[in-house]
Amino acid sequence: MELFYWCLLCLLLPLTSRTQKLPTRDEELFQMQIRDKEFFHDSSVIPDGAEVSSYLFRDTPRRYFFMVEEDNTPLSVTVTPCDAPLEWKLSLQELHEGSSADGSGDPELLDQQKQQMTDVEGTELFSYKGNDVEYFLSSSSPSGLYQLELLSTEKDTHFKVYATTTPESDQPYPELPYDPRVDVTSFGRTTVTLAWKPSPTASILKQPIEYCVVINKEHNFKSLCAAETKMNSDDAFMVAPKPGLDFNPFDFAHFGFPTDNLGKDRSLLAKPSPKVGRHVYWRPKVDIQKICIGNKNIFTVSDLKPDTQYYFDVFMVNTNTNMSTAYVGAFVRTKEEAKQKTVELKDGRVTDVFVKRKGKKFLRFAPVSSHQKVTFFIHSCMDAVQVQVRRDGRLLLSQTVEGIRQFQLRGKPKGKYLIRLKGNRKGASKLKILATTRPSKHAFPSLPEDTRIKAFDKLRTCSSVTVAWLGTQERRKFCIYRKEVGGNYSEDQKRREQNQCLGPDTRKKSEKVLCKYFHSQNLQKAVTTETIRDLQPGKSYLLDVYVVGHGGHSVKYQSKIVKTRKVC
Repeated sequence: MELFYWCLLCLLLPLTSRTQKLPTRDEELFQMQIRDKEFFHDSSVIPDGAEVSSYLFRDTPRRYFFMVEEDNTPLSVTVTPCDAPLEWKLSLQELHEGSSADGSGDPELLDQQKQQMTDVEGTELFSYKGNDVEYFLSSSSPSGLYQLELLSTEKDTHFKVYATTTPESDQPYPELPYDPRVDVTSFGRTTVTLAWKPSPTASILKQPIEYCVVINKEHNFKSLCAAETKMNSDDAFMVAPKPGLDFNPFDFAHFGFPTDNLGKDRSLLAKPSPKVGRHVYWRPKVDIQKICIGNKNIFTVSDLKPDTQYYFDVFMVNTNTNMSTAYVGAFVRTKEEAKQKTVELKDGRVTDVFVKRKGKKFLRFAPVSSHQKVTFFIHSCMDAVQVQVRRDGRLLLSQTVEGIRQFQLRGKPKGKYLIRLKGNRKGASKLKILATTRPSKHAFPSLPEDTRIKAFDKLRTCSSVTVAWLGTQERRKFCIYRKEVGGNYSEDQKRREQNQCLGPDTRKKSEKVLCKYFHSQNLQKAVTTETIRDLQPGKSYLLDVYVVGHGGHSVKYQSKIVKTRKVC
C-alpha cells in the first residue's frame, strides 16, 4: 500500500524528469532533504517540519501535497500570507486500494492511477480566506494524501507554509503570552514608549528569542513577512516566470537553461530584465522601519513627527529557526506641536524677546494708522538669529541678523506683519525688537562696523591703561565701565559678558568710569581715547563701552580684558 502511494504522488510531480521520494519525519533522511534544496524546492511537496516560502500568481491556484503514513497522527498546517489576502483549503484525498506495487512502472497502470486522482475530489477539512496567519490543527488525523490549495485573487504575492506531524515537540513558532497586546505606556510629540508581556518561549522554554519592532504610518501587520515585504516594495519585483514554471532557479537548470545566467535574469538577488515574463512592478519607497532590540520587552521610539498617526507591531523571532509570531499591534497619534504664543508689538516700543536654542518665536505688528513705510530695528544681543517677516501671508524678508540691523519695508493700508524668529544651534538667544511707522523718533543708536575696544600696550602702567574705540557721525553718549576679574575667568563668564543688550543700568555704580559725548563727520577721525586710572598692579580688568540712543536704548561694544603691569 505504501509503495502505491509513492507511485501516485510521482504522477503529481511532472516538472522534473527524476522521480522523488516524499519527505518523511525520519530525522536523518529529513535533514538530507532540507540540505538538498533542489529536491523539493521545485516540487509541490511540503516537507514535514520545515517552513517553505513560495509565490502565487494572481488567479492561478497552486496545490501542495504531503503524506500522513499512519492513522491517529497529529497534524498542524500553518499558512502565512506575506502581502495579499489568500484563499486556501486543506483536503484529504481518498485513494482506492487494489493496485499492486509491482505494476508501478507500467505506463498503462500509471495512466489509470492518474485518471483516478483526477476524478476523486477528496474531503475538505478546512478552508480560510483573509490575510491572517491561520492554521489547521488536529490531534488525530487519518493516514492518506493531503492536498493544500492556495489562491490569490488580488495580485501576485508571497506566502509561507509550515506543516508538521509532531506539533507538540516542534513548537517552531514562539508562543504568545496570555496577554498578547502591545501597550503604549507614554507618548509625546516625537517619542512613543511601548511595552509588552514576554514570551513563554523565552522565559520558560529558554529558547533564544529576539523582539523586532516595526513602525509605519499605514496599518498594523499580522506577520513579520508581511512587514518585510512592505519594506522591500521600493525595489522592482522579480520578473515572475509564466504560470506552470516554478518561481526558483532550479526550473531553468532542469529544462536545460545554464545556471550561470540566472543571476542576470532570474535571481531574486538581482533586478531582472523586463523583457522576459511578466512586467516589472516599480513601487515608491514606503515609510516603514524595523528595529530588532534583543530580548527587551520595553522600547521607546524616537524621532517621530508631531501630530502624526503611527502603527506599532512587535514580532518575536526564534533566532534558531528564524520563524516568528506577531503580537497584537498598537497605534497612536503623537501630540501636536506646542502652539506658539504670538507677541504683539506696539508702535515705537522696544520689546525684549527670548528664543530657546533651535526654538521659534512669533511676533505680530498691526499699525493702527495708515502708513507709507514700516521700519524694524532688530538687535540680536548674542548669537545670530534667523528673521522672517510676512505681510498678510506674503514673505517680505528672510535674513540672518547678528548685532543691530534695520529693515525698512513699504507699507500697506491695514497691513498685518508676522515676524518669525528662529534660534541657532549654539544656544539660547535674546533680542530687542522695535517696530515703528515713525523711524526718525525711535531709532536704536547706530554703531560703527567695528565695535572692538583697542588697548595700547605701550601706554599700560601699573595703575592705568589707555583704550580707544570708534564712534559715528551722529552725536552720541558713550559710557565706559570697568570690573576687576580673576585669573580663572571662564568661557561661560565671557559669553555672558558678550550680551550686548545688557545696559549700564545692570552695572554697579562703583564700576562706572565716565560718560562723554563725541562724534565726527569724518568717519576716519571718529575715534576717541580714554585713560582709566586708579587700578591695581598686576590685576586683570574687564572694560565695557556703552553707546546710548535718544530714547535711552543702549548698545554695548565688545568687552575687552586688560591687565596692568606688575612692576613699573
